[in-house]
Amino acid sequence: MAAGATTLLDQAVLTIAVPSMRQSLGATGADVQWIVAGYSLAFGLALVPGGSLGDLYGRKHLFMTGMAVFLLAGLTAATAAGPGTVIGARLAQGAAAGLVNAQVIGTIQDVFHGQSRGRALGRYAVTGGVATALGPPLGGALVAGLGAEQGWRCCLLLSAPGAVLTLVLAGRRLPPPRRTARNARLDVLGLSLLCGCALTLMVPFIRTPDSGGQALLWGTLVCALASALAVQQRRRVRRGRQPLVHPALTSSKPYMLGTAVAMAQFGSSLAAFLVLTVFLQDGLGLSALLTAVITLPGAVGMGVSSALAWRLVRRIGPRTVTVGLALGIGASLTGAAVALWVPTAVLPMALAGTQLLSGVAGGVTVSPNQAQVLEHAPPQAAGVGGGILQMAQRIAAAVCLTAVPAVYLHIASGAPGGGHDRAGYALACCVCSALLGVALLLSVRRGAAPPSRPSAPVPVRRAASHPTEAHRTPPNATEPS
Repeated sequence: MAAGATTLLDQAVLTIAVPSMRQSLGATGADVQWIVAGYSLAFGLALVPGGSLGDLYGRKHLFMTGMAVFLLAGLTAATAAGPGTVIGARLAQGAAAGLVNAQVIGTIQDVFHGQSRGRALGRYAVTGGVATALGPPLGGALVAGLGAEQGWRCCLLLSAPGAVLTLVLAGRRLPPPRRTARNARLDVLGLSLLCGCALTLMVPFIRTPDSGGQALLWGTLVCALASALAVQQRRRVRRGRQPLVHPALTSSKPYMLGTAVAMAQFGSSLAAFLVLTVFLQDGLGLSALLTAVITLPGAVGMGVSSALAWRLVRRIGPRTVTVGLALGIGASLTGAAVALWVPTAVLPMALAGTQLLSGVAGGVTVSPNQAQVLEHAPPQAAGVGGGILQMAQRIAAAVCLTAVPAVYLHIASGAPGGGHDRAGYALACCVCSALLGVALLLSVRRGAAPPSRPSAPVPVRRAASHPTEAHRTPPNATEPS
């Protein structure tokens, strides 16, 4: 929970601080794009290697190492004299945050089972909601009070006390390192191919290729790397070695469908928040502080609903995710209608109301869906299963954070006057609603699918099972609701 609060507070503050950072450093648009999206890129690339290393060598030391690097990189970014230093520090900070979060999910998988695991993930989501709620108001207040030069630097230092506290707590409270994977050999080739796939998927959306030929080249490279990864993983299984992507993950329909649901929901929510921030500041001319106040109800709503979501899970089970997605679609469509028809004088208040509904929908969706997905990850691949889930979300974020704002900017950059900003925001809300509609269909399909059978363990030549592994909950076992 402390790690989640620290890393998510850092992300939430940065969105508000970017305009002043650009003014202070004289950064170009490309620099800003790398400062914002580079963090997610490095975060996504570090998740699966971090999860695999945690499965093989234990999580405590990796968690503490990642948090220490996160702290040092944050201090470097806050004291940087140029955009290049900030970009490098944010890349290092993102990689460290990915390493930490991979151990968080893996530790929850190791320590909790069944409904208690769901409750742990729910509390983790509540922590994230509170951090997200505090980030924009604190960032807006710092920028407004300290000015462009010092405000963004203090914003990047907000996570430092949390990082120090997390390191102290981790040293005292985390379980001793313990290997959960059966094979002590790291699948370096598989990790390289998987990271290459993620990199070639995310970088084009950060760089925005200049031509269709470049897009085709990137797409061909992705397909080639994915094919090579599939062949390499099959060969590893035939040779009796533990694969990076455990067969229980790829053969589990609930895991695959739940990961797709998480991708659509995560990408849609981040893109909607970014477009709203741009619309309020550039389209309506509001200050950073007032923008943060308008977005605050969404974070509060998510935190409260995440805490209460498990009561709904006990009543209706997996259909909770479907209900949350339906609420999210309603919130997005309501936001589009508000942008088109509500008078300017009351538009900020109306948008704050839609943010509250959107936050409630996210809280009902995120942690129950995450618990359902990780329920189908086997114990020996707990870290990798959580890493793949989060990496998929980061890939979706890179795509949506480029595509959806592009829709808004294309409409908003029309002829002066005539409400083009309103029309652009409404269209972006409809795109986000469509993404949630896809997630809703996948969630319904997952609910109709028969339960997956537990996959047989992959035979390995050098077994190194922990003595207590026999007492662990089976991969697909769940406690009654």
